[in-house]
Amino acid sequence: MKEGKLILFCGPSGSGKTTVTRHLLENFPQLSFSVSATTRKKRDGETDGRDYHFLTVDDFKKKIEQDQFVEWEEVYKDLYYGTLKSEIERIWKENKVVAFDVDVEGGMNIKKIYGDNLLAVFIKPLSVEVLRKRLTDRNTESPESLATRIAKAELELTYENKFDHVIINDTLEHALEKAKVLVGEFLSAPDEK
Repeated sequence: MKEGKLILFCGPSGSGKTTVTRHLLENFPQLSFSVSATTRKKRDGETDGRDYHFLTVDDFKKKIEQDQFVEWEEVYKDLYYGTLKSEIERIWKENKVVAFDVDVEGGMNIKKIYGDNLLAVFIKPLSVEVLRKRLTDRNTESPESLATRIAKAELELTYENKFDHVIINDTLEHALEKAKVLVGEFLSAPDEK
């Protein structure tokens, strides 16, 4: 199968990467979202197969053994996230561009594999304190999980220079506009191959 283009948005949890990705999907019909697999519990309003492929830890580990992931990571103990190869193939069969919203480690693995076919964008919060407030306002974190996410975010922020572009999410309007410009330029550029 012919490889197509891919667009990757990464950043710490709470940086706004999901909001930016959803906005781009609404504005660029040629994009199709790569639904990640996870072992985390489904949140209210989430749908299996649309928001995530919700798997048990055992099922996730089986898929790892069967080499069904492009990338995967155990983010926290028994909390896995990954990108199924079948998701990318499904999107390319539809002649669409794959859009990813993944964590930084996963993004680095995807970037290694797809190189120039991939636009890799890092969404950066204005500060760690702004990030802490966003995560607190979500009201989905215990004090322990919040502390873990903040520590992980501080580490992830050190990766920003490994991406093609960095968008500082100072205001959502600015971040959305910058993302639209970058994606528009990438989609209109001729294929590298």
